[in-house]
Amino acid sequence: MIEANGGAANRWRASGVQDFASSELFDRTFQEGMELVEETAAYLDGAGRQDSKLLSRASALAYAGESMRLTTRLMQVASWLLVQRAVREGDMNPSEACQDRYRLAEPAAEETRPPPTPADELPSGLLQLLDRSARLYERVLHLDRRMYKEEPVGEAEHPVLSQIEKLNAAFGGK
Repeated sequence: MIEANGGAANRWRASGVQDFASSELFDRTFQEGMELVEETAAYLDGAGRQDSKLLSRASALAYAGESMRLTTRLMQVASWLLVQRAVREGDMNPSEACQDRYRLAEPAAEETRPPPTPADELPSGLLQLLDRSARLYERVLHLDRRMYKEEPVGEAEHPVLSQIEKLNAAFGGK
């Protein structure tokens, strides 16, 4: 891709980042993510700690591994969401948020596998948090891919901004 196209793609991405950060979808996703982080911390420090004491040695090891996987996944999502919030609040330039270091990592093959211990041996509270966090991660990963990795079609403008401009022109807006 030549420099001009790269510049256009970066402007397109930065515009999309700003649009997302200002959206109701961001509000809902941010709230869900932060609530899940808090709920997970409370579970692991409370009921989860008690649940893990009742497990066999092999299940306790699986519990430890799965709880680490859970917290790692949630911290990646929380970090991504906090970058988007920084854009929203003007603490970060949208084009800075487009840097690879702020991207959500593609899950490794071992992260998509089911727990090694049969589900009936792990506490249901942990299994529910694992499932919810995996679904949230997939949704945020989808957003990340759409916002940062997909190439804009040709040299067209950002599709949402293009439609807004057309509406403004039709109804006498800016």
